[in-house]
Amino acid sequence: MKPYKELTKNELLTVKAALEEEYKTYESMGLKLNMARGKPGFTQLDLCEPMLDIINSASDMKTMMGNDTRNYGDLDGIGECRRLMADMMSVEKDNVIVCGNSSLNVMYDTISRSFTFGVNGSTPWYKLDKVKFLCPVPGYDRHFKITETFGIEMINIPLYDDGPDMDMVEEYVNNDPAVKGIWCVPKYSNPTGISYSDDVVKRFSALKPAAEDFRIYWDNAYCIHHLYEDTQDEILNILDECEKAGNPNLVYIFSSTSKISFPGSGVSAIASSRENIDYILSLMTVQTIGHDKINQLRHARFFKDINGLNAHMKKHAELLRPKFAAVLDALESEIAGLEIGTWIKPRGGYFISFNSMPGCAKAIVAMCKDLGVVMTGAGATFPYGKDPKDSNIRIAPTFPSVEEMTVAAKVFVLCVKLVSVNKLLADMEN
Repeated sequence: MKPYKELTKNELLTVKAALEEEYKTYESMGLKLNMARGKPGFTQLDLCEPMLDIINSASDMKTMMGNDTRNYGDLDGIGECRRLMADMMSVEKDNVIVCGNSSLNVMYDTISRSFTFGVNGSTPWYKLDKVKFLCPVPGYDRHFKITETFGIEMINIPLYDDGPDMDMVEEYVNNDPAVKGIWCVPKYSNPTGISYSDDVVKRFSALKPAAEDFRIYWDNAYCIHHLYEDTQDEILNILDECEKAGNPNLVYIFSSTSKISFPGSGVSAIASSRENIDYILSLMTVQTIGHDKINQLRHARFFKDINGLNAHMKKHAELLRPKFAAVLDALESEIAGLEIGTWIKPRGGYFISFNSMPGCAKAIVAMCKDLGVVMTGAGATFPYGKDPKDSNIRIAPTFPSVEEMTVAAKVFVLCVKLVSVNKLLADMEN
């Protein structure tokens, strides 16, 4: 296919007329498709239905250590669930606290604790004139919303195929004491799907922060969310690397079963150095008597161990691959060669990141909505919702059925083409 930018005005008008006829066809269909959030589909949720039968009124409610999950105790989580989450996160059990159903909640609490009490005895952030966070972009909108809510100044850091721009990260972290953290989704990143290279992880672990209370917020949400058995990304263990580099307290690791079991009823965890864990527990013991241990027991008995988790995730992958393929096939067949967009084929995770021509993302998302396909708002993958190029769009293929996703993908590529043609025609007039 000939690139659109090489077409004459008359050729573009001819293309536009054909696209508008196709638009009318979809407009008449009255579609109502939603791929705004990275939600598991119904068939994925069905995989965990048997978990609901694991515990009932006749069940032994005691842990392997003999603790009664119906009662107080086990502030850091029951042992078998800590082991399960530790193996999922590739860390030691003693470095893990199992929490409630949401890792986002744990991240929010971690920021909140830092503001109220400081980090391991440092000055509470509320007493400081300025607190800054580094934000690799495009990134996870809910990360950015947390830091925005606390009034933290967010600084964009470009995200490349191997991870964030580490020259920029090192410059900020090593020289500005107001920089207190960086958001990271290191494996199958949200939304680009890239995974951090060994070099990037090593450079993170070797940072020399100007602030003693700087921490890496390592959201390893997709650590076992592979799409393919034969091509899987692996990343270095950041906690091990920090220990080797003499920075054992440098990182907080977050993860959960939100997209493994039930998003509203899973378990989450934070892993870190023992010093960090002890400090967090010293504050948690005032905040709570502990999280839902019965749910932790349910998860531990259903999955049993890391092998059970991995086997379960293979079932998820089988359901997700056709949905991702529907999007990627549409992009390849309809847009490749037109030079109106770029994308990465992810090996795992929950998203496909699409970059349109500059100045087109908002119009594409709005046009999709007009045709009944709701997507994540353009700009959401940047702090404050402001994409400086108005280019990035996060595609979430997981929730619709394969059939719905096939239609949604066709609508999306149509809108990309029509908005791009309109942009090129408008540029010719200027």
